[in-house]
Amino acid sequence: MLKRHLTVANVLSCTALFVALGGAAYAAVKIPPNAIKARNIANQAVTNPKIKREAVTSGKIRNGGVNAVDLGAGQVTSEKLGTGAVTGKKIAKKAVSERTIANEAVTIGKIGKEAVDASKISTSLWAQLVRNVAYFNSSSVTNDEANKTATIECPKGKEAIGGGVRLEGELASVAVTGSYPVSSGNSRTGWSGVAHETGGGPFGDWSIVAFVVCAEL
Repeated sequence: MLKRHLTVANVLSCTALFVALGGAAYAAVKIPPNAIKARNIANQAVTNPKIKREAVTSGKIRNGGVNAVDLGAGQVTSEKLGTGAVTGKKIAKKAVSERTIANEAVTIGKIGKEAVDASKISTSLWAQLVRNVAYFNSSSVTNDEANKTATIECPKGKEAIGGGVRLEGELASVAVTGSYPVSSGNSRTGWSGVAHETGGGPFGDWSIVAFVVCAEL
């Protein structure tokens, strides 16, 4: 029965099939290294499941090859960034907002010298700050006069933010009777002090010194 259906065409077709199958199998195990080029791979033929784990390293990714659209949400964490990897040039303008900064993340050590100036402080807060603080003092004469006064003024452009007095010399019978800021309109312009001798004497030589702390307001 089989013999009646066996023809030359059947024999040739079967032979061709075996040759083709054998050739394919032979080719699958005999491809030399580097024989398959990029032009031999169809578009989208290499998918994630076909890429060996850790096969794609940084050296195989061209500069600018990975963009924001290629990264999943939360994929780039602080642990995955090298030391010094994020510089000022790599941070977009206004990319760091209040909600992206952790509480207490910005410390004094992270703020550059003179980095915070008037332009970065609200007008109301700036008005409350003192700047260019300086100390000045002035002394009365030193003798045995019963009453003495000393006054010290702040330089122009500064106001008194504090002050006081002290006594010097023979002080057994001397007391301070006044210590107060000097005012001009709504501004405190300096400091003044008053002292006098007490008791019946005899009195020695003494003096009073007034001092003031001035600043720009």
